[in-house]
Amino acid sequence: MSTLRNSVTLVGRPGAEPEVKSLNNKNKVARFRLAVSESRRNANNEWVNDTQWFSLVAWGAIADRVQKNVRKGQQVAIEGRLRNNEWTDDKGQRHSSTEIWINDLVSMNQAKD
Repeated sequence: MSTLRNSVTLVGRPGAEPEVKSLNNKNKVARFRLAVSESRRNANNEWVNDTQWFSLVAWGAIADRVQKNVRKGQQVAIEGRLRNNEWTDDKGQRHSSTEIWINDLVSMNQAKD
């Protein structure tokens, strides 16, 4: 069990162009949502498509690769890790979200950087 770790691998298509920001320390962060679709048979033995949406975040050099290579609708493969976020808003209400922080990215339409 010591070889298990927080790891996610997905192949999907971005729903919009990535949002890339330069930070004060000249580092970059890129964010986008990835649609991952699966086909399966339902209870009536009919094929149906299920699509799940995932929030992705890339930092530094990976954010640069996202900015250069990721486009809306283009198939990409990512490997990353889950990151849970919790916060309290101005009204005192607690919120939580889960993101996938990208460790590696491959554009399926071109060679890996």
